[in-house]
Amino acid sequence: MSVPNVLTIAGSDPSGGAGVQADLKTFGALGAYGCAVLTSLTAQSTKGVTGVHHVPAGFVREQVETLVDDVELAATKIGMLGSAEVVAVVGELVRRGRLGEVVLDPVMVSTAGSRLLDEDAIEGVRALLPVVDLVTPNTAEAAVLLGLTPHAAAHDLDEMHRHAQALLELGASRVLLKGGHVAGDESVDLLVDGTGVHELSARRVPTRHTHGTGCTLSSAIAALRPRGDAWAETVAQAKDWLTGALTHADELSVGHAAGPVHHHWALWPRG
Repeated sequence: MSVPNVLTIAGSDPSGGAGVQADLKTFGALGAYGCAVLTSLTAQSTKGVTGVHHVPAGFVREQVETLVDDVELAATKIGMLGSAEVVAVVGELVRRGRLGEVVLDPVMVSTAGSRLLDEDAIEGVRALLPVVDLVTPNTAEAAVLLGLTPHAAAHDLDEMHRHAQALLELGASRVLLKGGHVAGDESVDLLVDGTGVHELSARRVPTRHTHGTGCTLSSAIAALRPRGDAWAETVAQAKDWLTGALTHADELSVGHAAGPVHHHWALWPRG
């Protein structure tokens, strides 16, 4: 099988743990050729985000159109979109096709609490739910998409089931509701579609170095999807790989706060 071309449409993280940088590392680690379209530039380190500069929507369009006129894409991961104008352009491009299967990570707020999506763009992200193949919110993002406050995020598995089902009712084809912020010895994610619910559990890794986990999981799914496995199997494989990246995160020494996961944990020699 030829190496699949997989695109990330997302923002930049100079520290390399999240955003386009994390996506490209993940694509390469999982056997895909990575392409990238930038939507935002951030001034960012492991300590947090100090500034955001959005790429003009017209230039985001030009980046994508120039790429797909030349490169055939098997899948696309959409991450930080930033502004309402960029959300609208990306929605139009998804509806045209030519992006392969599309995984949407609805990035709204950084782990450190910095806003990464303008308030007036939330409705546009909501409108993307029916046109992408999978949406991967955490519990706080799911709450916002449902018109609730982040404080109303699911706090247990029963609430996660209700919120995931409600996202399907908004038109999403498939929802991966991530339970990493829900207390427990295991991290349980819910993959929900029109056929049922899959509970995907993994041991909770005792590390503070979790920067970019959401970006990394969604890009892992996009990288693995062209293999043709069922969605549940693809997501399970991506979650297992992310658990490895978290397990080996302490081997890195990046910054002084919450560092990145180890995207190359399965490739780099040890000892």
